[in-house]
Amino acid sequence: MSEVQIDLSPKNVVLFSGHMIDARDRKIPRFPPDKERIAAAAISQTLENIGATRGDLSISGGACGGDLLFAEACIARDMAIEVYIPCDEPTFLANSVDFAGDNWRHRYFAVKTKARVHVAPDELGPLTKGENAYERNNRWMLAAAARFGGERLAFISLWDGQGGDGPGGAQHLMEEARRVTSRIYWLDTKKLWN
Repeated sequence: MSEVQIDLSPKNVVLFSGHMIDARDRKIPRFPPDKERIAAAAISQTLENIGATRGDLSISGGACGGDLLFAEACIARDMAIEVYIPCDEPTFLANSVDFAGDNWRHRYFAVKTKARVHVAPDELGPLTKGENAYERNNRWMLAAAARFGGERLAFISLWDGQGGDGPGGAQHLMEEARRVTSRIYWLDTKKLWN
């Protein structure tokens, strides 16, 4: 009797990158806190359009705003969750979660209970000379997402189409993802917010 081979790999691997919620003192708004529900609905609808469901894999960062909204939507679909952070957790929380106030820290830890969290310095070691932590994190997430093949990879970006506040933002991952998959879902915040 021959053994039946079962493919346990995900049908869809959904990679996400998107803007953080704006800091209170941000001069030019990019993701105002009052747009959170609009962003959450757009992310959820995009996951529906992709056909993401239980057994599929989601990969993102863990920052306040887009990352956590995406992770929450994936948890609601009973997807496997992987979160990648570019630095040690206390530094990450200070720079990418806590500044937004409200309940973002609580939401980060709620996601963490359902996720496999990868911490770059622990798994990749220290940065090399001239290397940017956020760009390295983007490449790391993309490599993790592509491990099942580019045809399974879908990339969602909650992005205004502009350059970021520094290296390694949504624009960088959009450029990198386009080299690996044609399944690109750009949630253009300039259109969403209108």
